[in-house]
Amino acid sequence: MDMLRRPFVGTVIQTKTLNRQLIRVTVTSPELNRFEYCGPDQLVRVFLPPHPEAELVLPKTEAWWPELQSMDENQRPVLRNYTVRSLDPVARTMNIDFVIHSEHAGPGSTWAVNAIRGDRIGLLSDGADYQPPEDTDWQLLIGDETALPAIASIIEQLPPDARALAFVEVGDREDELPIARHPGVRFHWLHRGDTSPGNSDVVLRRLRETPLPTGRAYAWVAGESSLVTSVRRHLVAERGLEKLQVYFCGYWRRMETPT
Repeated sequence: MDMLRRPFVGTVIQTKTLNRQLIRVTVTSPELNRFEYCGPDQLVRVFLPPHPEAELVLPKTEAWWPELQSMDENQRPVLRNYTVRSLDPVARTMNIDFVIHSEHAGPGSTWAVNAIRGDRIGLLSDGADYQPPEDTDWQLLIGDETALPAIASIIEQLPPDARALAFVEVGDREDELPIARHPGVRFHWLHRGDTSPGNSDVVLRRLRETPLPTGRAYAWVAGESSLVTSVRRHLVAERGLEKLQVYFCGYWRRMETPT
């Protein structure tokens, strides 16, 4: 079956508050069986109405980007990227987890807070980057709330004999979520407490204190840009990992709201 290379409409069928900072939105579409799923950190481009009262108008072809740019700004949808928390191509449903912040809310989180059954958004696959080499002996998974959907999905899809360390920064114990158990994964919640998101060094401090397993590592690091940069620098300069052993992606920057 050919995978879709153009935006298509998804309809909200359910929203669920997971904790103080995460809302899960479940969408359905008859075309979700043609959504190209490439891996556990799968990204989806989300097209949102330009304002709450606006009708959703999507580009119609695979040349969607120039179409989007040529649209009148009163019709042009807002474009953001999110991680697919889960996809069921048979049931044709997708779960997307939105991080919510009380200050400086972006268009994605604002939409998610107010989403109700029947609301429409545009969807388009944007690929995946999690690709541990065949000679990997163990994995290191690091991120904040924005990376949690991908890290949880990676753990769920690990082979039974895989070994991994996972560190995820959240506010405090109330922000922890159930994570699938895997015999080879040591999972650590790290609490930043009263420190605002994007300004904590709790991940780097804990990482510096942690002895790493022997063997060839593969690190997947995502979240706030300064967190990602500092962790990558530590792994390469202080732990001796090669740059190619570390995948890193800044999902958002401090002083800006994760969207």
